[in-house]
Amino acid sequence: MKPLVLTVAGSDSGGGAGIQADLKTMLALGAHGMSVITAVTAQNSLGVQGAWELPVEAVRAQYRSVVDDIGVQAVKTGMLASAELVEAVAELIGATDAPAVIDPVGVSKHGDPLLAASALDSVRRRLLPVATVATPNLDEVAQLTGVRVESEEQLREAAAAVLSYGPRWVLVKGGHLPGDAVDLLTDGSEEHWLRAPRHDNRHTHGTGCTLASAIASQLAKGHRVPEAVTAAKEYVTGAIAAGFALGGGIGPVDHGWRFPRRTGA
Repeated sequence: MKPLVLTVAGSDSGGGAGIQADLKTMLALGAHGMSVITAVTAQNSLGVQGAWELPVEAVRAQYRSVVDDIGVQAVKTGMLASAELVEAVAELIGATDAPAVIDPVGVSKHGDPLLAASALDSVRRRLLPVATVATPNLDEVAQLTGVRVESEEQLREAAAAVLSYGPRWVLVKGGHLPGDAVDLLTDGSEEHWLRAPRHDNRHTHGTGCTLASAIASQLAKGHRVPEAVTAAKEYVTGAIAAGFALGGGIGPVDHGWRFPRRTGA
C-alpha cells in the first residue's frame, strides 16, 4: 500500500506552490496525496492577486472525511490564513496519531502576505507544539521569534528560538544566506547541517511547500526525521535546478525532474 500523506494548505491557481505543489511532490515520491483546502488564491508567476479563506467548518469536515475513513501516515500544513484556521488545524493534528510537518507560511515568494498578523500567536502557542518538524525560512523565523539571521553561525540561535515553542525538531532553512544553501536540522541535542550547491536559477516558486511535502512523504514511509529531511533536501535541490520559466515572473521548481523526459506526442 502506498504511504498516505495529507496536506492542509491553500490552493495556488498557478500550480507552482500550495496544494498543487504538495500533491505533485507526493506523487513524485511514491506517496498517495490527499488534501484539505484552507484557502483559495488567485495567483500566478507575478504574485497573489486575491485570497479567500474557507470556513473553519469546511476545513474540519475535509480533514475528518479523510482521516476517519482513509487514515494518514503523515500530515503537512501550509497556508492557514487566520488564527481561527490555525487553532482548528492544530486541534485536529493534535488528535491524529501521525507525524506532522508544519511549514509556518507567512508570505508568498513574491512578498504577498498569506497569514494574518493576528494569527502569529496562535502559530506559536497552538501549531508549533504539535509539530514533529517545523520548517521555517529566515523571514518566518524573524516573524515568529524576532531573531534575525544574517550569518550561518546564527542558525543555532534561530533554531533554539523556534524549539522553545515546542516542536520536536526544527529545520531552519538558510537559503536566503549567501553561499551554499545550508539548513540546520536539530531537536536541541542532535544537529544535522544540510548543504547543497546554490543553483543560479530564479525559478524557485513553491520551494518551501515542496520541501515540507517531501519530508512528510518520507516520514510516511517510516523514515526517522534526519533521514527524511536529508532525502527531501536532495529531492528539492534537484527540483530547484530544473525550475523553469512560466508566465512573466518567477517560475516554479520542477516536481517531476526525476521522471523520464518524453518528446513529441
